[in-house]
Amino acid sequence: MRALLLGLCLLGLSGCSGWLFYPEREMLLNPAEVGLAYEDVFITAADGTRLHAWWLPAKAGVAVKGTVLHLHGNGGNVSSHLAGSWWLPAAGYQVLLLDYRGYGRSAGAASLSGSYQDVDAAFAWLQQAPEVQNRPLVLLGQSLGGAMATHYLAAHPQSRAQLKALVLDGVPASYRDMARYTLANVWLTWPLQVPLAWLMPDGDSAITAMPQLAGLPVLLYQSLDDEVVPLSNGVRLYQAAPPPRVLQLTRGGHVQTFAEPLWRQVMLRFVDDPTGMTSLPRLAEIADKRQPIPVMPQPESP
Repeated sequence: MRALLLGLCLLGLSGCSGWLFYPEREMLLNPAEVGLAYEDVFITAADGTRLHAWWLPAKAGVAVKGTVLHLHGNGGNVSSHLAGSWWLPAAGYQVLLLDYRGYGRSAGAASLSGSYQDVDAAFAWLQQAPEVQNRPLVLLGQSLGGAMATHYLAAHPQSRAQLKALVLDGVPASYRDMARYTLANVWLTWPLQVPLAWLMPDGDSAITAMPQLAGLPVLLYQSLDDEVVPLSNGVRLYQAAPPPRVLQLTRGGHVQTFAEPLWRQVMLRFVDDPTGMTSLPRLAEIADKRQPIPVMPQPESP
């Protein structure tokens, strides 16, 4: 059904970005229900839109190691994406989990152009938050959140300079390629996948922005089993990234990476020492011993 709607959108409105967003207003839970301390944070974007976020402080008694800005994917809201970062406070990382405009308790309507203002507002909030100062800042972008983050960082070198590292999980390299991939998976739109996909503007795609992130260490997670963002997309994004960068192949569904403790440890080791990540032993397989993950060549240090 989403592929059909996408096709209609592309036919009717060249340049339509609405197909990217599937926001939900209903909050499924709050962090306290899963044993996490949290605060509701409200941030104002440059155009006056009031945004909602959750602030997850480091677990009591654990030394604060840094801060993670978590930009979630295109569906649901912060309550349905808590699984991506709930584990970080216990490891000493405080988290700002942002809802874009139109999502959850954030005002406004979702849009690609508006989302960049939302990310900018989150960076501005982090700049003035006392508990963030003089500590490393890491951006975790999952799916669409990672694509938007990559484009935003390429256009905002001052924000990029604040980051110690960038972690991308299941991020589409190209909006146009993803449109074609989605259309190809439904028989009704399969014959029109190429002409319809070409109506989708690709200038904001992560693969266009990625080469401009030189000097920023990047860890890319890509699942071999991802049915939303195929392996080929993840490999292309990795190839476009300047070193130092690492492609970590995983198993499991789309952005289900951190359900596996092993991949949490990989991220923690990476953010502790991003430029040294390439010297780590390759984790060749996960729980399913029958299907080893191939070892990927590591980039040389610049």
